[in-house]
Amino acid sequence: MSAPNARTRLAAAWQARPVRERRLVALAAGLVLLALLWWLALAPALSSLRVATTQRAQLQAQTERMQQLQRQAQALQAMPKIERAAALSALEAAIQRRLGTAAQMSVVGDRAQMSLKDVPAQDLAAWLADARANARTAPIEARLARTGDASPGAPVLWSGTLALGLPP
Repeated sequence: MSAPNARTRLAAAWQARPVRERRLVALAAGLVLLALLWWLALAPALSSLRVATTQRAQLQAQTERMQQLQRQAQALQAMPKIERAAALSALEAAIQRRLGTAAQMSVVGDRAQMSLKDVPAQDLAAWLADARANARTAPIEARLARTGDASPGAPVLWSGTLALGLPP
């Protein structure tokens, strides 16, 4: 059976159907086309629009955080260089002020090695900020473990070692 022959047979069968039946078939085909259009084109686009507002807010927050970090890095880069002896004395002062007897420092080469025992998380964070701002040092290696009571509301404590890079 050739394609033109099949097409003429199909057209003849279509014309043989009552007008009402042809309208119902055309209506059903139209509904199927509308459903496909919705499913393939409109629904994904509307879903993307719904998600776009929350994604935009998240990206804006990330951008603001990155700009804040950039300003912080630029401020640190603009600070004058500090000598090694001044950095060590600033570190020792920060240890005494923030950590007390919970931390011990030893200097090995270009590193200050810290041993921490049950240091509260807030104190450790404040000390790291002091070390970064006043001694111009930053952690280069950390081996910390959470210690103490893990129940809700209990303070978070850290123990372990922390290595800081010293200025040359």
